[in-house]
Amino acid sequence: MTNLQELFGAIDIYLFDQLLRQRIRPGMRIFDAGCGAGRNLNFLLHEGYDVYGVDADARAITALGAADGRFRHERLETMTFPDLFADVVLSSAVLHFAHNDDQFAAMLNGSWRVLRLGGLFFCRLASSIGIEALLQPLGGRQFRLPDGSQRYLVDEALLMEWTEKLGAELLDPIKTTVVQNQRAMTTWVIRKRGVPPA
Repeated sequence: MTNLQELFGAIDIYLFDQLLRQRIRPGMRIFDAGCGAGRNLNFLLHEGYDVYGVDADARAITALGAADGRFRHERLETMTFPDLFADVVLSSAVLHFAHNDDQFAAMLNGSWRVLRLGGLFFCRLASSIGIEALLQPLGGRQFRLPDGSQRYLVDEALLMEWTEKLGAELLDPIKTTVVQNQRAMTTWVIRKRGVPPA
């Protein structure tokens, strides 16, 4: 019997859902925008997907052990991968580390830039949805959460505004998991409008 932990590792359950629904399929080029040490990539790498990524932490890139240029120590705002590069862009627990609106926009636009027309953008990030009364405002969209962490928090209105601004199509309703009044994690899945070249 297959050891599921070995096969899937610590994959985000909502990303696993996208795999089960066959929105991410063999033959697609996957780009992990903020890949860390590859928490969400175990299955994709094991199954031979064409996987690339960047992370601002050089130690994380070293831990991936890829010396072929597929994984680079770069910031999302200034990464060197070309436009329209990937069929799928993953952004898992990354964008909420933005310091302000400008950095959030730069990180998001950098991630979006590498996605091809018709491509899938999968994003998980901290939000204020469902825990609004429990947050300590720190200015702008920075908040202290009940778990003690400080994050840049989005809400539904901002995600819908960005969906329109990016010229995207919402593929799933925005879904939020509230973790026992400590934090809220929101899943935002959109498609880049347009028909890819033949």
